[in-house]
Amino acid sequence: MKVFCYIVIALTLFSCNEKKTKLMETIEERAIRIHENTITLDTHDDINTKNFTDSINYTQRLDTQINLPKMEEGGLDVAWLIVYTGQDSLNAEGYAKAKENAMDKFAAIHRFCEEYAPDKIELAYSSDDVRRIVASGKKVVMIGVENAYPIGEDISAFEEYRDLGARYISLSHNGHSQFSDSNTGEKDSVWLHNGLSDLGKEAVMEMNRLGIMIDVSHPSKVAMKQMIGLSKAPIIASHSSARALCDHSRNLDDEQLMLMKQNGGVVQTVAFSSYLNTEKHEARAAFMKGIYEQVADSLGLEWFERSQLSSLTDAQKGTFMENYPKVVLIGKDIVTKNPDAPEGVTVSDFIDHIDYMVKLMGIDHVGISSDFDGGGGIEGWSDASETFNVTLELVKRGYTEQEIQKLWSGNLLRVLDEVQAVSKIMS
Repeated sequence: MKVFCYIVIALTLFSCNEKKTKLMETIEERAIRIHENTITLDTHDDINTKNFTDSINYTQRLDTQINLPKMEEGGLDVAWLIVYTGQDSLNAEGYAKAKENAMDKFAAIHRFCEEYAPDKIELAYSSDDVRRIVASGKKVVMIGVENAYPIGEDISAFEEYRDLGARYISLSHNGHSQFSDSNTGEKDSVWLHNGLSDLGKEAVMEMNRLGIMIDVSHPSKVAMKQMIGLSKAPIIASHSSARALCDHSRNLDDEQLMLMKQNGGVVQTVAFSSYLNTEKHEARAAFMKGIYEQVADSLGLEWFERSQLSSLTDAQKGTFMENYPKVVLIGKDIVTKNPDAPEGVTVSDFIDHIDYMVKLMGIDHVGISSDFDGGGGIEGWSDASETFNVTLELVKRGYTEQEIQKLWSGNLLRVLDEVQAVSKIMS
């Protein structure tokens, strides 16, 4: 049973006629009922391994956007925790360092599920696992890999990642990898492979064989089209929105969206403000930049822009990431009391992208993601405790219960089933 600590609505409609009862529901009551009956699944939540120790972990209500108490408060059932590694040099030294980082994150996720909170949360490897775990009353973790860079040039390592729980992998991130060009190449039109490398093409087939979903949120458009051409299974975009509404290279244009539909895949709309509404994001970001700098200064902390992170030392980056949630939390509290603050990107802007993609692609090819603790979060869905607000806005827009269930988890789990079915045929 989900608990919504921020909503107190007494449901007093006890009619033996179910249809009559539903007609008498308020919008809020209907949204609560649907949210209760829906497996809510967020495909992208970044992690910091410092929050995965025996003394500090997600059983506590940390400053992080995602943790167990906040999942319980917002009624979020499934969190895909991300094994992310930044891009570095394409050589053995770079791969080895990145693999160490990736293995630390895999280990942290397993510790959390198996040692720190096995009575509260469990790692899922399939859609059947998800449904079983949710029915048991526990929350669910699944694992996604953002950037295959740590795999190096050993294709057999994909099987190791699969065995550790990875159920989707992106072949690149912010920078061209040994497998694939990145969307970031749009900035200077410099490409490394003109799509996928030969190794990347092998990786597509290997992920098909292993039952790992292929994630195209960060690779270039050419690479994405090549993946669709090669893959024997549907693919996903784990955290991307509609480029027609927000012209960012991380979003998918109409041609890509239609290719995703033809492929049978799903696009997980992302609650990342700069991918949803550029104008509102930039105005708000410029205002918040000054607020965050003031907060950091008052705390005696260094503050950096996201564009500066790649140039920081590991120590600087670690300190920044540790203090980031605290600074942001204080800054957001300050800005709520400032009537002159520009309006931020909201849940309504987020659902605009869902509406657009549903109209273009159909209800079976759209899903939901946040990118929490990786830059995501918008007004109304700033952390997992506010997850219900997404369902509420969907109800206000006229989506049916069945449609909302597809958006929240049904479409993504259907793709996972199909990918794993292809794997069984290929094995």
